[in-house]
Amino acid sequence: MTTPVTIVGAGLGGLTLARVLHVHGIPATIYELDASPEARTQGGMLDIHDYNGQVALKAAGLFDEFRKIIHPGGEATRILDKHGTVHTDETDEGDGTRPEVDRGQLRQLLLDSLPAGTIRWGSKVTGVRENRELTFADGSTVTAGVLVGADGAWSRVRPLLSAAKPAYAGMSFVEVDLLDADTRHPGPARTVGGGMLFALGPGNGFLAHRETDGSLHIYIALTKPADWIDSVDWADTAKAKAVLADEFHDWAPEFHALFAEADRALVARAINALPIDHRWARVPGVTLVGDAAHVMSPFAGEGANLAMLDGARLGEALAAHPGDVEKALATYEAELFPRSAEAAGEAARNLALCFDENAPHSLLDQFAAYEQA
Repeated sequence: MTTPVTIVGAGLGGLTLARVLHVHGIPATIYELDASPEARTQGGMLDIHDYNGQVALKAAGLFDEFRKIIHPGGEATRILDKHGTVHTDETDEGDGTRPEVDRGQLRQLLLDSLPAGTIRWGSKVTGVRENRELTFADGSTVTAGVLVGADGAWSRVRPLLSAAKPAYAGMSFVEVDLLDADTRHPGPARTVGGGMLFALGPGNGFLAHRETDGSLHIYIALTKPADWIDSVDWADTAKAKAVLADEFHDWAPEFHALFAEADRALVARAINALPIDHRWARVPGVTLVGDAAHVMSPFAGEGANLAMLDGARLGEALAAHPGDVEKALATYEAELFPRSAEAAGEAARNLALCFDENAPHSLLDQFAAYEQA
């Protein structure tokens, strides 16, 4: 008899795992701290790669449904320097290998694919014991047969396997939204274009993309000390915008409009990462997927893709070894560790490359090398 699987966290990795297990007839329960699927926004666009994220969706039997939510034109890419000079302006011809989708729509696709009752909403895990006993905020407990931490960068499950904690990667993001951009923010809409924008300079820059609802989601990247975010009163939007104006005083005016015209509060967050070669010794009945296993900077574009592939591969391993959980987990981790280390190394290198003294030319040179390979 197959051991039921307990998953902590209803992000993309945990949901993909539960779906693949369901496809193979293996029961799973997800405990999620959010009270409902609508409890918080799910972030912006994701490019889903043909070599990992799409592989996971095929394993989950959801690839055809995924094709229906692809954002036409979303793979368009612009690369600018701090003066507003356009170095690359590529359109999306619809034949790329990394189609863009809205994270919220992708998550909903996975949610809709699971049996009713799979997810226990409003279940905040406050502690995990070595015997795989979970304690929840309401005082209740559950002991898992197979326990999977899919609970993100600050995982409650990870300490059972590893003492590693995410460390500041040297960069902070400030997130901005501009709504109904073509009508209300035509200047920023032209700057961003139809897909993804990279506006890069030494030490800082702007990453942005056009959402399926016509809004713009912008990440303002700054190389700053770990305590910089706490030194700014982000609740005072006018003062926060003034701080950014000072930080980008030598950038072209069109970039100032990307934060000056913000329709919502500015949200600052530090970029953290686990060690590139993070791994752990085999612990009976426990493993990790997604950011819980390998949180990294977003500069490889692999976070969501890896999380889904982790979930799919773990589900397949458990299905392939129904009577031997330890063999299944060992098989999964043997593939996980080199895969995540390669992506984490790429993310660290790309973060440095995007904001080095030659930015954006170092990124342009890398893209040119990819095309020649």
